[in-house]
Amino acid sequence: MFLLTLLPFFAALEQHVFGAEITPNVSSLVWPPELYSPLIPQKLLNTSSVQHTPTQYPQYTDRTIGKWSWFSPDLWTTGFFPAMLYELNTRRQLCHSSSAGDANADWVGLGRSWSTAEVPLEVKNHVGHDVGFLSYPFVQELLLNPEYETALEAVNAFAADLAARFSPTVGCTRSWDNPDPTLFRVIIDNMMNLEVLFASYARTGNKTLVDIAVSHADRTLLYHVRPNGSSFHVVEYNATTGEVIGRITAQGYSDNSTWSRGQAWGIYGFANMFAHTKNMSYLETSRKMATYFLDNLPLDSVVPWDFDAPPMPMPPADTSAATIASLGLLLLAQQENSLSPANTTNAARWISGTWKIINAVTHFAWKPSWQSLLSNGTVNNHYPSANNDTGTIYGDYYYLKVGNELVKMGLVHC
Repeated sequence: MFLLTLLPFFAALEQHVFGAEITPNVSSLVWPPELYSPLIPQKLLNTSSVQHTPTQYPQYTDRTIGKWSWFSPDLWTTGFFPAMLYELNTRRQLCHSSSAGDANADWVGLGRSWSTAEVPLEVKNHVGHDVGFLSYPFVQELLLNPEYETALEAVNAFAADLAARFSPTVGCTRSWDNPDPTLFRVIIDNMMNLEVLFASYARTGNKTLVDIAVSHADRTLLYHVRPNGSSFHVVEYNATTGEVIGRITAQGYSDNSTWSRGQAWGIYGFANMFAHTKNMSYLETSRKMATYFLDNLPLDSVVPWDFDAPPMPMPPADTSAATIASLGLLLLAQQENSLSPANTTNAARWISGTWKIINAVTHFAWKPSWQSLLSNGTVNNHYPSANNDTGTIYGDYYYLKVGNELVKMGLVHC
């Protein structure tokens, strides 16, 4: 992990952020310039040029040269690349100019083109609960064009698809299908998919969608989040009675460990639920999960695949968990500042935590020669099919989005 070379940097960082000055002046933080590198639009343009009519989508790279592997659209990761294209249009608007290397890029046109293969998934897909991730580019389109019919239909269809997976008995939307009709599995990841329910509600007024999101979040708060703020990946319910019958992991080290990407989903997901509902229990849960995440970072602040994995052999990093958590911390900071009065101390803490993580990610995993922006993502770490030390399209998406959010918050100026 380049630990020896990074130790002096992080020693100084610790003193600045978490030393005597409990509430640092976040406006003085210097963010990594790589967040705004001209390599970002160049890489995305290169990736978009691979197919004139997109039929396959990047998900992760190999471990050696960072070349994308391509997959059919019927996967949970498909929406991230077109959403990144929209994010570059957002960046152009935020910065009031084109970044070097993208002067002639039609980011909205590319985003629409790369979203087209998702349209058939509105009526038939094998993605299950992860339709929320598929909706990302369409939600971004509606921010630009609220009456754009293709995007409206997509958001409403994906929301209806997720709502159909809701069980009033369990109080949650089902995550993974199972041949056993009495087994109802819910994963922490599904907190992210609730956003599509709110996006559809905002355009249809269908209050049932909000009720489903609230019920799901309430049950997740009760049964996924431990008293110390860590989280279980999977909770198993009896579909007939709604009783919890097991708490396990599918992606983490063990049933009682804390898978870092799941923890990151929770930080963002509960902060987002507070943003929509103003229910303080969601804000408090996001705070607890964020505190656990930051308190359990290793010395070099490179986020491990699982916080409880044995230190020897060294567990792989997961840069996607780092970038997801970073965006979640920024959203949490925004919610702290929305309170009356604003909790500026907490907001500064979450922004400083983001700075710490993003600096570590950039120093450790920024890869100019790779097709992805970052290396060292962990898709999964279970042998013999372990897939780690790769670039991931979702890790890249959240890295790009963090950069945009910092500009929106006035913490970085283009």
